[in-house]
Amino acid sequence: MSLRGTDAHRDDDALPALVRRAVEAARGHGFAYSCRPEQGRLLQVLAAGAPHRIAETGTGCGVGLAWLASGARPGTRLISVERDPDRARIAADVFRGRDHVEVLHGDWRRIEDHGPYDLLVLDGGGQAKGDGTADPARLLGPGGTVVIDDFTPATTWPPRFGGVPDQARLHWLEHPELRATELRLAADLSVIVGIRLPDDRDYVV
Repeated sequence: MSLRGTDAHRDDDALPALVRRAVEAARGHGFAYSCRPEQGRLLQVLAAGAPHRIAETGTGCGVGLAWLASGARPGTRLISVERDPDRARIAADVFRGRDHVEVLHGDWRRIEDHGPYDLLVLDGGGQAKGDGTADPARLLGPGGTVVIDDFTPATTWPPRFGGVPDQARLHWLEHPELRATELRLAADLSVIVGIRLPDDRDYVV
C-alpha cells in the first residue's frame, strides 16, 4: 500500500478496465492507500510470467490485485488476503464473476494454505518487514518470484533507515533462498524483487 496510491491513478487514461473498476471502488470507500500505477504496471508484467498461482497480501480494495489479474494468463489462479472485513468485501465485489480470483478475509498467513506460488506479492507491512516474516522457501515454487513493496529508494550500501542499517530491506536482499534486487519505480518508490533459488530437493523424483 502506498500513501495517495489511489489518487495517483486519477489522471491515467490508459488503465485496464478492471483496474479502473477497483480504483473507483477504493475512492468510493475513501481508501487512499492502493498501490501506485508504477507498481501496478510491474505487477501486470510479472503476472504474465506466472503460469499457475499468484498470491497477494494486503488486498485493500483490490487495485493491486486488479493489475495482477489484468496481466495473468488464462487459467492462472489468483488469491489475495485482506484483514479488514469491509475492504475484503469491497474487493470481492470488484472481482465478482471472475472465478479464478479469490479474496480472503483474515490474517496474511491464510495464503500458506494455497501455495506454493509462481508469484507472491507482499504488502510492506508485518509479513514483509516485521516479526513472523513470510518464508519464500515454503511459499514459492522453484524459480518463483516474490515482490515486496513500499520502500524508499536506497542511496547507500548497506541501505540505511533512521541512521542504521535497514535490516528489513537487508532481510530480503541477502535472503539465502533468493536472488534479489531493488528496483526503483519512481524517485520516491522502490520494490524488492527476488527469485527463489532451486535446490536439490526440488528435483527429487
